[in-house]
Amino acid sequence: MSTTAIRKNDEVQVMTGKDKGKRGRVVHVVPKDGRVMVEGVARATKHTRTSGKRSKSGSQLQQGGIILTEQFIDLPNVQIVCRACGRPSRIGYQVHDGVKARMCKRCGAET
Repeated sequence: MSTTAIRKNDEVQVMTGKDKGKRGRVVHVVPKDGRVMVEGVARATKHTRTSGKRSKSGSQLQQGGIILTEQFIDLPNVQIVCRACGRPSRIGYQVHDGVKARMCKRCGAET
């Protein structure tokens, strides 16, 4: 799985899992592993300790606590949202005058 139709900054909708139905912007794509990171989806809590050297005033440089981090999800679990019809759909390709473009399989609009 080395290529993918989903790119960075595309709007996608999660189709399966605990975040089913949520929409978000793609932050990071790893086509080699078939994984994608979506903004605001698949969040996990991470507990961190205070670390780093103290400043002259005695305050910590890095504050500890509970942080929400976004996790990667599998590519087949998301579908791209068409800009024209606003619904999740599969992606097809068309060639016009030697230029390859992505198109929506539902409405046929260029995405």
